[in-house]
Amino acid sequence: MSFEDLKPGQRVRVVQAIDRREGGWRCEVVGLVQAIEVDKTGSWYAHAKDNRLWLRRVRLIKDDGEITVVNVDQWTEVQVLP
Repeated sequence: MSFEDLKPGQRVRVVQAIDRREGGWRCEVVGLVQAIEVDKTGSWYAHAKDNRLWLRRVRLIKDDGEITVVNVDQWTEVQVLP
């Protein structure tokens, strides 16, 4: 599923993987989509809108009530859960 197809209220699993010299690192977050956003960061980035780096973010409410924000990049896998 793509970032653009996400909708608030969907239950999703977000999987991110990072290749490291010590071996791959994998992180999984499961929760209910609260918001889908594209926000600018405090980082400066030439020739971008407002000269800032913009990131795609998904705000999730986890099963225990914790709210977490996940930055979504081209390697992030999003699975819709029943």
